[in-house]
Amino acid sequence: MHDIKAIRENTEAYEAAWSAKGRSGAASEAVKLDAQLRAAQTALQEAQAKRNESSKLIGAAKAKKDEAEAARLMAEVEALKGRMAEASEEEGIVGAKLKDLLASLPNIPAAEVPEGEDEAGNVEQRRWGDRSKLPAGRLNAPKDHVDLGAALGGMDFEAAARMSGARFVVLKKEIARLERALGQFMLDLQTVEHGYTEISPPVLVKDEALFGTGQLPKFAEDLFRTTGDHWLIPTAEVSLTNIVREQVTGEEELPLRLTALTHCFRSEAGASGRDTRGMIRQHQFQKVELVSITTPDQSEAEHERMVECAEAVLKKLELEFRTMLLCKGDMGFGARKTYDLEVWLPSQATFREISSCSNCGDFQARRMDARFKKAGEKGTHYVHTLNGSGLAVGRTLVAVLENYQDEGGRIHIPAVLQPYMGGLTHIGGAA
Repeated sequence: MHDIKAIRENTEAYEAAWSAKGRSGAASEAVKLDAQLRAAQTALQEAQAKRNESSKLIGAAKAKKDEAEAARLMAEVEALKGRMAEASEEEGIVGAKLKDLLASLPNIPAAEVPEGEDEAGNVEQRRWGDRSKLPAGRLNAPKDHVDLGAALGGMDFEAAARMSGARFVVLKKEIARLERALGQFMLDLQTVEHGYTEISPPVLVKDEALFGTGQLPKFAEDLFRTTGDHWLIPTAEVSLTNIVREQVTGEEELPLRLTALTHCFRSEAGASGRDTRGMIRQHQFQKVELVSITTPDQSEAEHERMVECAEAVLKKLELEFRTMLLCKGDMGFGARKTYDLEVWLPSQATFREISSCSNCGDFQARRMDARFKKAGEKGTHYVHTLNGSGLAVGRTLVAVLENYQDEGGRIHIPAVLQPYMGGLTHIGGAA
């Protein structure tokens, strides 16, 4: 939840920030509701104080046998009870409206985030790799992953559709093994070389967990809900970040760096008509997630480090990519600053997102009540939370298949993956 005191004291700054994310007038509305809430609270407190005072005077009037005064005071107390009930009801109604409004408002962009309404406003930071050095770089008409997978007998969308519907796939044989190899390689890289702690978290969570990381209430339609009181996670960010919910962590334990390889589930309710072909946008996919829990003074440096950890996956796979700083209008709900990694896909002749790394500041921590304590101090402070993909396994599989295809339709296995593939150097032909 946002700090209403900060909004009161910096209304214009919040107004400008939320206007850039499509919520014009939200700060003024929050301040108005806050004023109404405080007025109701003041009225309730004053009525309670007057009732208590009058109640004491009733006893004194009766002791003096002044029945007329006692009757007047009792009537006054009854009237004050009615006034208290009205003020209490007003407090509850306005308080709920303010809470709902604050819960619906996105994070405030960092000062260095560029202006812009959509992806056209994103700013390229750097580029790495040379697509011409990969096998597909020598082809005039590289095939897409769907055709490659079908020709190799390792990708079956029809079987998946018969059992599950659209936006699912059945992977087989060496392509299924390649997907497994990618996930294990990414997990080993992030734990062994980058110091992340491996976690095996639940993929079913309650409302409170999704509220904490910002998916609820705004994005309920993008999620899958069970018949009980659980949701399937859209990303392991939810499970990993909520490990510190309602906890006070010692400053000396920070930063916490956590990673997990999990299945993720998304309804893609807002993606109708986009990427309907292939594995780019599916209801179920695997992803290696990175989460960091830090102190406020560490979070900026930790963000840059996280991006480098995600970039390292693509560098070791020798895939060309670019790193983009997202503009205000293209950032996610909970982010204050986001970098996207976009990998080159030969069949589309363009870069496509494969990782998104965000610094959320204390936005999620306030919703989860996640704090840290400095040694020797009595008070606590909100932690900062960061999350990123390291990487999306399915999209990485797509990038490997397309970039490492040769003129004969074989897939060259990147050198870093060959140990995970039992020494196999190609899919679809002899070594």
